[in-house]
Amino acid sequence: MTYSNRKGFAKTFILTSLLLFSASAMAQDGTITPLEAPGEPKAIPLGTGGVAEQPAPETWFLQWGDPMARNISTATLTPFLPEPGKAKGTAVIVAPGGGFRWLSMGNEGWDVAKALSDQGIAAFVLKYRLHPTPESLDDFTAWMNRPRPPAPAPSTSQSEIPPTPPQQDLSNQLEDAEAAYAMILDRAKEWGIDTDRIGMIGFSAGAGLTMHATLHSKTMKLAFIGPIYGGMGPVEVPKNAPPMFNVIATDDFLFRGQFGVIDSWYKAGIPVEFHLYQNGGHGFGLGNPDRTSNRWFDAFMYWLEVNSFLKAKSTSDQAAP
Repeated sequence: MTYSNRKGFAKTFILTSLLLFSASAMAQDGTITPLEAPGEPKAIPLGTGGVAEQPAPETWFLQWGDPMARNISTATLTPFLPEPGKAKGTAVIVAPGGGFRWLSMGNEGWDVAKALSDQGIAAFVLKYRLHPTPESLDDFTAWMNRPRPPAPAPSTSQSEIPPTPPQQDLSNQLEDAEAAYAMILDRAKEWGIDTDRIGMIGFSAGAGLTMHATLHSKTMKLAFIGPIYGGMGPVEVPKNAPPMFNVIATDDFLFRGQFGVIDSWYKAGIPVEFHLYQNGGHGFGLGNPDRTSNRWFDAFMYWLEVNSFLKAKSTSDQAAP
């Protein structure tokens, strides 16, 4: 079974081991509706502290049929381990997106992790700390729907580089990613993981965190990265940068005709694979029916296979049931 047939925004993002609420209660459009916080029995606290000046508790809402969390002050890591005997030994940290103000936990988190574990990859959803948003859902909705300035027009000059948006303070988020990586290292034998094959993929803001960790972490030695519809501006590539699999669609507002990060990786002599899809918009996660971007997961799995990240570990090396 391929994952290109998974429905996108209209699908039900419910993992039966994690969520027990009725699908009939789910909003299937862009309306933001309150959602009772689902049980997360497998979530492991990372112990990285809280968020300064965060008066509001963690709350959840539903949009496009996707459970989303905001005002996260306690970072956690949720393992999705392959079935015994199926594990490849590879691990992936999955970082959902949401502009560092909320996390798309279903579409860009649990669904992706489940798809990876079905392919024999140990996946770990990183629920990282966020910047504060209004406590009231009505106020948050108004803030989300506020007028925004239009995106800059695509440059018509090959020499003109679009302005880089100001960098947010991602110290909390980087600390959470580093703690997740350290936990996977510490429990690698228990989870059947080859410590030389720990990668990270992220979506939108999660792609930004993936890149931030790659460029700035002193403790994470990622084997590969997959920024999915993240920023495309040029970067200074570290000498030990990992291979990169990068995905974006032409109709994504983050694209704007830029290839800077791809060019940076290429000029640094680091392996890079880039998929520019005709359509798909932003936030398509594991699927967006009738869009060319719907096949990115299959391409990612093949890329991992070709680059020898899916060679199965021996039975003796795999975690016990």
